[in-house]
Amino acid sequence: MSAAMWTIVAAAAVVIVLLYVVVTYNALVRLRNMTREAWSGISVQLRRRTDLIPNLVETVKAYAAHEKSVFEDIATHRATSIAATSVPAQARAEQALGSALGRLMAVAEAYPDLKADANFRHLQDNLSEIEDQLQMARRYYNGAAREQNIRVESFPANVVAGSFGFHQEPYFELDNAADAAVPHVSF
Repeated sequence: MSAAMWTIVAAAAVVIVLLYVVVTYNALVRLRNMTREAWSGISVQLRRRTDLIPNLVETVKAYAAHEKSVFEDIATHRATSIAATSVPAQARAEQALGSALGRLMAVAEAYPDLKADANFRHLQDNLSEIEDQLQMARRYYNGAAREQNIRVESFPANVVAGSFGFHQEPYFELDNAADAAVPHVSF
């Protein structure tokens, strides 16, 4: 082979490597943005739920004034949920808030007049709808995180990912599998 032929082969190899880097980088950017979009969906649903909680608590308070510790617990966990800044912290906060909401619903069951209250039933329906949408958003986020994690871990894409600072995304996991279920809020 002549020197000119080696130059062409070397240039072709460089072009192929550069094309691979560009294509892989763009795929990683797309996956990172899908994961961010998915997290945004979870954030929207969590915000809707935390915004609904004060109305729900006030409605129950009118009927169950002596259940003060339940209301304080919900307020504390709601504030923690709003302040969470990472996926694992948000998952822990949501697990605690879901547990507190379950206790609130248990209190509500003890008051037949409350169960018949139209405002309470409307809030209940909204909470149930939000929980369903939140569960779908969690699945979408975890799917997007899985796709990014596969790409970030796979060879040779992991070389490009490491070079440009791409990293694995944590899954939105609840420690207790029962907490992942939609709370039963019908009376």
